[in-house]
Amino acid sequence: MKGSSSSESQKPMPATGKLGILTPGLGAVATTFIAGVESIRRGYSKPIGSLTQMATIRLGKRTENRSPLIKEFVPLTQLDDIVFGAWDPIPDDAYTAAKKAGVLEDKHLEPIADFLKAIKPMPAVFENHYVTRIHGKNVKTGKNKRDLAEQLRQDIRNFKKDNECERLVCVWCASTEIFIVPGPQHATIAAFEKAMEENDEMIAPSMLYAWACIMEGVPYCNGAPNLAVDTPALQQLAIDKGVPISGKDFKTGQTWMKTIIAPGLKARMLGLEGWYSTNILGNRDGEVLDDPASFKTKEESKLSVLHNILQPEIYPDLYEGFAHVVRINYYPPRGDNKEGWDNIDIKGWMGYPMQIKVNFLCRDSILAAPIVLDLALFSDFAHRAGMKGIQEWLSFYYKSPMAAAGLQPEHDLFIQQTKLKNTLRHLMGEEQITHLGLEYYQSK
Repeated sequence: MKGSSSSESQKPMPATGKLGILTPGLGAVATTFIAGVESIRRGYSKPIGSLTQMATIRLGKRTENRSPLIKEFVPLTQLDDIVFGAWDPIPDDAYTAAKKAGVLEDKHLEPIADFLKAIKPMPAVFENHYVTRIHGKNVKTGKNKRDLAEQLRQDIRNFKKDNECERLVCVWCASTEIFIVPGPQHATIAAFEKAMEENDEMIAPSMLYAWACIMEGVPYCNGAPNLAVDTPALQQLAIDKGVPISGKDFKTGQTWMKTIIAPGLKARMLGLEGWYSTNILGNRDGEVLDDPASFKTKEESKLSVLHNILQPEIYPDLYEGFAHVVRINYYPPRGDNKEGWDNIDIKGWMGYPMQIKVNFLCRDSILAAPIVLDLALFSDFAHRAGMKGIQEWLSFYYKSPMAAAGLQPEHDLFIQQTKLKNTLRHLMGEEQITHLGLEYYQSK
C-alpha cells in the first residue's frame, strides 16, 4: 500500500460549476438530507449540525482574532450549486420516500414537495442475500456482478452529463449489509475484478458501488458499517485513480456520545468496569438490523470505539477486561426517533464505584443529514486539493474510521476535530494550531 493521502496535496482548485451528490439509498437519511438542503436554500431553515455551514475555524495566534466560518475560509461548493441523485431498490420518489420515513413533518415537506417529487431513484444494484429485510423491484439485472458495476458506471456518466455537473461525490445512505470478513477476493484489484466476474458471494453490492465510483473518479464516503471500500484492493485503486475515500458508518447517536464521554474518563484517569448500551428504533434501519447477520456488522462497528479510545493495553489498571455490551432492538412505534440507554460503571480514587446513566432520545436521520452534507463537501474539496485514498481527517464523522495499513484509527472526538481543522489549515497554507498557549509571548 502506498503512503497516506494527507501529505499528497496541492493548492485546492476552485469549486466551479455544479456538484452532483449521489446517494445509494433514498430512505430516511437521504431524503432528510436532501429536503434539509433544499429547505435551507429556500430560506426556510438553518443548517444546524453542519460544520461546513456553521462552524468557525481559528487561524493564527489568538491575538490576531481571526476566526472565519469554515465555508468562508475553504473553497467549498455553495449549496445552490448542488444537484441530487440516488439509487434505491424501492421506486418511490424522494417526496414519497420522505413521507413513508416519517422523519419530517408535513409543514416542512409540503413547501418543497415539487422539488422532492422530481427526484426519482435509479434502479439499484441490490441482492436480498445481503440485506434480508428489504424487498424492492427497482433493481438492476445483469449477466454478473461486473456487468452490474459497469451499469452503475454508466449511471454515473449519464447523471453527470444530464445534470451538467462538473464534479460528483457519492455518500452511501443505504442499509447495513451482512457481515463480511475480508478475504483473498479483496486483496488485489485483479482478484476483486475476477471475483466480480465470477459472481463471488464475498463481493457485496456496496463494493460494486465503491468500485464504480472510484473508476469514474468520484469520491466515495461509506455511511454504513459495510466492508465496502475498506479493503486493500479498493484502497489501492483509490490511490491509483487519485480518488478520496472515507468510512465507515455515520457517527450519529449512541456512539457519538461514547466518543465524548470516554475521552473524558481517560483524561481524568478514571477507570471503567463496564458499559452497557441498548437502542430501540423503528425505522428501516431498525428493521434491517433486526436480522442477526446485519446486526453483526453494526455490532463490530460499535464495539471497536471504547477499546481504541481507552487503550487497555497501555492502562491495564484502569481498563483491562471492562465489559462492553451493545444491543439494538427493533421497536416499530418509535420510528426514526431512536432511544439509546447507556449504563456506565466507573471507578475512582481507591477503587470506589460510581455510575453514569445516559438516556439519549435522538432523531437518527436528523443527526445523520448534516454529516452527509459535510462529508460530500469536504470530500469534493479533498479531491480538488489532489488528495487521494483514505481521508483520515474525516474520521470525525465515522463510528469505525478507516486508517492506513498498520495504523490504529483515532476515535477520540476531540482529537478528530483537531485533525480535521488542522488539515483544512494545512491545505489552505495556514499554520496548524497546537494549543501550546505560547502564542502571546511569542508574538511579543
